[in-house]
Amino acid sequence: MEINTGRTRGDLVAPFSEAVQRAIVEGGEVGLQVAVYSGDDLVVDIWAGTADTVMGTPVRADTLFPTFSVIKAVTAVALHLQAARGLVDYDAPVARYWPEFAANGKQHMTVRHVLHHRSGLWQMPADVTPERMADYDWMCDSLARMAPMFEPGTRNGYQSYTFGWLIAEVVRRTDPKRRNVREFVRQEVLDPLGIDDVWIGVPASEHDRIARLINAAPRPLPPDAPRFKAIPLHVGTSEEIFGRADVRQACIPGAGGFATAKAMARFFAMLANGGTLGGVRILPVDLVRSFIVPRPGSDEIDDVQGIAVRIGAGFWLAGNSQPENLGRLIGTNPNAFGHPGAGSSIAWVEPDKKIAVAILHNRMVQPPSTSQDPIRAAVTAAFGAE
Repeated sequence: MEINTGRTRGDLVAPFSEAVQRAIVEGGEVGLQVAVYSGDDLVVDIWAGTADTVMGTPVRADTLFPTFSVIKAVTAVALHLQAARGLVDYDAPVARYWPEFAANGKQHMTVRHVLHHRSGLWQMPADVTPERMADYDWMCDSLARMAPMFEPGTRNGYQSYTFGWLIAEVVRRTDPKRRNVREFVRQEVLDPLGIDDVWIGVPASEHDRIARLINAAPRPLPPDAPRFKAIPLHVGTSEEIFGRADVRQACIPGAGGFATAKAMARFFAMLANGGTLGGVRILPVDLVRSFIVPRPGSDEIDDVQGIAVRIGAGFWLAGNSQPENLGRLIGTNPNAFGHPGAGSSIAWVEPDKKIAVAILHNRMVQPPSTSQDPIRAAVTAAFGAE
């Protein structure tokens, strides 16, 4: 098997190459990219496997992988940037910035409720289709009219898809230039950091770089399970949906992310370094430190996930010892945070060590998966990260 390395530190080539090979040969991964930043430096950039099993296309350095919810971290940073500028109050009602949103019992739902996945508006519109999901305005209008599933702030309910539109629309409405979130993120975060390949919707000219998904086995859940309301099967995280040209190009800020691991790791390196990278400050250091504060009721069962999930202000947190808990994906260091995506792509940071890691792939598996364990072991051995 050919293992390809970019700008990888010499002493890390062998252990990470072996880890990637084991993830594919023993773990069943198909196409894979791994990147690690230490401080300001990219120290691991490795890729291997097959990007498109139909065409036989190998993974390249510039292959774009669907990241699904990993992109929520980027969308959350856009909101935090607006808060740092004094344009958003976390404890203000969403309707202060988006008046139409007050309908059907949402007049007291706050921005913080949304960041904490405690808004109650976790279900997708009943009449959503792939075409409508790809229509940003249709989605926002529909969510503004809907009623929450519970009184905001009283329960946990992971906003699998809806998080993105709810946060992005607050960003757009508080931006003096009224930019959509992908323009905002590009101009205010990604370009200043020199990041080219993190996308919220990919232009058609770049679609030949996107890896083809290998769908996960169906979840053994009843048809009325909350997860199927949060992510209805007919707009699910599959190749049949996210391989569509209109969905690939759409602004879906909570799930429609595409990136290379190298680019995503660079974004997370900014967070690992307290909001700055390469001399460019994006967020205040104290604000970034606050991201590890868990939401109220963090140890309570999440209505959508069906388990307790430690979540902070738009990020998943480490430190939960329950072995079945998805929060364990980010490790045991209580200061670590990041975001997993459907199918088990993930990126996280350990600010204590200024380490940022991104693992992106195209074989969809239901977490927690052990296929990436060799890579996590290599990170721990190299950096002492947990």
